[in-house]
Amino acid sequence: MGPELSVPPLFSPIAPAIHPNHSGIDVQTAAWAETFRIGSAELRDELAGRSFGSLCARILPEGSEQVVSVLSDFMLWLAAVDEVPDRPGRDGADDAVGLLHRLIRVAQNPEAPMMDDDPLAAGLRDLRLRIDRFGTAGQSARWSDALREYFFSVVWEAAHRRAGTLPTLGDYTLMRLYNGATSVMLPLLEMGHAYELQPHERDHPSVRAAAESASFVTTWDRDVFSYHRERLGTGAEASHLNVVRVLEQQHGLAPEDALKLAVRQRDRVMMLFLRLSGSLAERGSPQLRQYLRGLACYIRGAQDWGLGSRPELLSVSTFTDTPADDGHEPLDIPAIAWWWELAARPSHAS
Repeated sequence: MGPELSVPPLFSPIAPAIHPNHSGIDVQTAAWAETFRIGSAELRDELAGRSFGSLCARILPEGSEQVVSVLSDFMLWLAAVDEVPDRPGRDGADDAVGLLHRLIRVAQNPEAPMMDDDPLAAGLRDLRLRIDRFGTAGQSARWSDALREYFFSVVWEAAHRRAGTLPTLGDYTLMRLYNGATSVMLPLLEMGHAYELQPHERDHPSVRAAAESASFVTTWDRDVFSYHRERLGTGAEASHLNVVRVLEQQHGLAPEDALKLAVRQRDRVMMLFLRLSGSLAERGSPQLRQYLRGLACYIRGAQDWGLGSRPELLSVSTFTDTPADDGHEPLDIPAIAWWWELAARPSHAS
């Protein structure tokens, strides 16, 4: 079993914030899950206890309360979808792929007469209709496209879990950019403040790098927080992929050394995010500056939620203003090394 591990003080340069009606949003999301019968009663109780409303209230602390509620319901729905590959009675990855493929069609065309008796499909229809109400046609399309990427990563991870294997660090990093659910959440950051980021800004490489680096930090945080619980767990929880386990395998590290390395990696990427965001904000539109603020709220909100919503997580006694690694050299991960090349030159996203 091994000794309990503690996370070093976490570098947290972003101020915390939360929507004033966070508790009401939590209540609403629990009621939404009951209305659509998302998962089993046991799963609904477990998911309600995660306080997704509190998370989303931190991501959009000044956003539209209606959009915060949509995001909260959607986060709970995604957590239920994570259980699809492990559903009792389902026949492995092929069956899960078929179900997720049909759900993509529901997200694209909620009026399609299919899966009428499936609670996940019913909840997804409701989410799509509300996204259409608060967003643009382009935002709805980007949301459903990102959902496809998310589903692909869920199946990819499930295959490793069934086989009892760990990916390389490079493959794990790439997968985490999608199954961390950042890309599928991004359109709602815009909806929450009633704007649409124009393609020449949103698709600029430096803006993409800022969004992906935010995803990296939040997913590494999630892995660092949950590692000890997963390490001591049994069954499905013990089979979860985690960057600390990946680093142990790839570099032959002891758990405490792998944990420290993961923290250094997230701190170096956090510093990169701050440099990219600062450069982009100097030249970008008001909408881009709001988008970058949204990414920062996402990082800090996920951190605060992760520490506060699950008491069995690793203990973190303090925050710190000093990163464990403030280097400017890229991490040795080919899929993301290009981020640092962008940070080394001026960013023109306007």
